[in-house]
Amino acid sequence: MGIPLVSSALCHSSSNGVFTSMEFIRTELSASNSYSLGLKFKYQQFHTGESTMCRTLCCASRKPRGEERVWRRKTTPQNVDFPPRLPKKKKKPFPIPFKEIRQAAKEDKKLALMGIEKPLEPPKNGLLVPDLVPVAYEVFDAWKLLIKGLAQLLHVIPVHGCSECSEVHVGQTGHLIQDCQGPTSSKRRGSHAWVKGSVNDILVPIESYHLFDPFGRRIKHHTRFDYDRIPAVVELCIQAGVDIPEYPSRRRTNPVRMLGKKILDRGGYLEEPRPWSSAESSSLLEFDTYRASERFPCPPLSDIPEIAQETIDAYQTVRKGIRKLMRKYTVKACGYCSEVHVGPWGHNAKLCGSFKHQWRDGKHGWQDATVDEVFPPNYVWHARDPGGPPMRNQLKRFYGKAPAVVEVCMQAGAHSPDEYKPMMRLDIVIPDNEEANLIV
Repeated sequence: MGIPLVSSALCHSSSNGVFTSMEFIRTELSASNSYSLGLKFKYQQFHTGESTMCRTLCCASRKPRGEERVWRRKTTPQNVDFPPRLPKKKKKPFPIPFKEIRQAAKEDKKLALMGIEKPLEPPKNGLLVPDLVPVAYEVFDAWKLLIKGLAQLLHVIPVHGCSECSEVHVGQTGHLIQDCQGPTSSKRRGSHAWVKGSVNDILVPIESYHLFDPFGRRIKHHTRFDYDRIPAVVELCIQAGVDIPEYPSRRRTNPVRMLGKKILDRGGYLEEPRPWSSAESSSLLEFDTYRASERFPCPPLSDIPEIAQETIDAYQTVRKGIRKLMRKYTVKACGYCSEVHVGPWGHNAKLCGSFKHQWRDGKHGWQDATVDEVFPPNYVWHARDPGGPPMRNQLKRFYGKAPAVVEVCMQAGAHSPDEYKPMMRLDIVIPDNEEANLIV
């Protein structure tokens, strides 16, 4: 609403001494066109002795509509904090608020007591989502390209990993930051024991059981060896529509019917194929990170920047595609360890050895997974000068971080995405040791 503008009209009649006044009040209108027009009229009479004054007020205004969308420019922060390191002696927080989980469970139970089947939409009813099948193939192809690009870049870009903890550093030499949390770190005063790294140090291997039928028989502890372990990203793509002959998946034509937590109709049980035992197939090695550097030779130095840019683009494609798939397809993660299971519910293998696993008899505490649990970013220290002196512990608050894949590709000549620049702290000047002591 703007400042009201008033316009009036005065009419005078000398025969009966009546004065008629009409006054129009309107507001300043903005430049937007998505407004609704509102008018208000008011009629007033004023008596002054023997004469009567008639006055009509008209007020016009335009209010924004309820469905109007205000587009605002997304601003990138200058610097952001590092992601917090979750304590090992505490359960992970729920990605979905617990109140919403409890409310959804109450509604399902209420429908079950009334004998009403639970309304399910694809893929919750076992059917594929046709719109996400191309996304699954795009993620699968980008995943293979990501492994190939990293295997080629590691012949040129040195990567170091700590033999006592999960710390990784991309550079000519390992850094001197004393943040090792390995079992013998106290003897080394927190210093890392650096060894040569591999692709598994850059892409954290998160594996999952491959299921022929996600709605079929649940994996038991004594039957866990009857199922293959493949990367969780690949298993998610298979359940989303990717067909791999070595890892078949059941494609339903009739939906699954459920009453509460009970499955009424799953279309019967089918005989599941035996696990794929041949590890020499070239098609299987394409999406596995095991000994990937040995399968791909060192590329020419002139092709390194192009390979780096293709690799970082594939990394972005995989991450965005996984986020789209996980909005529909269910992925479970243990709230205590790094185990991930792709399917409507978790497995019953008693393999959890994290906090208070004795109380749970080794069973996992399943909850909804996040993108970082399925595809960990694996943040490392960002080296502005990879060939310069190693990073020092006294200046660690001035250093930034970046995902390991992004750091490798940047040192190989690729352009960094804007979303990772705030965490790299590129605008902070790194002082010398003597200057750092003067900074509060």
